Amino acid sequence: MTTMRQSLELLKNAQWGAWALVCLYISLFSGIVVGLQYEYATPYYSSVSIDLIVPFGDYFRSLHFYSSQLFFLFSCSHLFFVYNETEKYSRAIWIKLITILPITLLLLFTGYILRGDSTGSSAGIIAENIVLAIPLIGHTLNDLLFSITEAGMRKIYLHHIITLDLLILVLLWSHLRRYRVFLKNHIILLSLLFSLSIVIAAPLEPEQLGTTYISGPWFFLGLQELLRHFSPLLAGVIAPLCFLLAIFSLRPSTRTNRLTLTFIAAWLVLYSILSITADLR
Repeated sequence: MTTMRQSLELLKNAQWGAWALVCLYISLFSGIVVGLQYEYATPYYSSVSIDLIVPFGDYFRSLHFYSSQLFFLFSCSHLFFVYNETEKYSRAIWIKLITILPITLLLLFTGYILRGDSTGSSAGIIAENIVLAIPLIGHTLNDLLFSITEAGMRKIYLHHIITLDLLILVLLWSHLRRYRVFLKNHIILLSLLFSLSIVIAAPLEPEQLGTTYISGPWFFLGLQELLRHFSPLLAGVIAPLCFLLAIFSLRPSTRTNRLTLTFIAAWLVLYSILSITADLR
């Protein structure tokens, strides 16, 4: 019991927020390097060319991939461990900070689509069909966000390198002004991140002829499994929306928190089970 308590205390005192910001800065820098070499008209060929032709292109693509993933994971950990310390935040500030998480997920998701490989292409088609299933505003949202069938990767590319990045920076601006991070204080994290990018290349899958099932991004697997059993509207829109609304409604020191936290925990457990099921197929 004591050992578990000490472990939880160590996790709570870890610099999740600072690590998230370090990964964000690395992600933005490496993203600029990769983005300058990317051509959205030929996504898969462009991704392969970055890996094989551009000097250190495969390294910077891997660095961008892993730093982006870690930014999201560290941000979630930061939110979890500092939740009870956010009582001083107003409702508006709380919603603004929480909004960063779905935007980051969308940023990661568009990155997968831009690869143009079997996983990215399938993810893009599924996402477009989910958005089109939304009554009344589906086609408008699709024209705004994806429109892959008509515009190819152009809108996805613009959102990935400009729109979503600017949104995250705007929402994080108060945090960026209040909390400064210096790379020299996080040498271990930087060393691990740089080493990981050298040792393990970012995924890029060729077309899998004859394959009937393609696994999407790791955070998309549970939703992908839901889509096997329910309609796109229920599985792709209502289920994630319920989780987001529960997160947005949370505020420390309110009576409804226990019920909301129970729902969030149950949703996460169920989603994890669905993700494992999808990964094992």
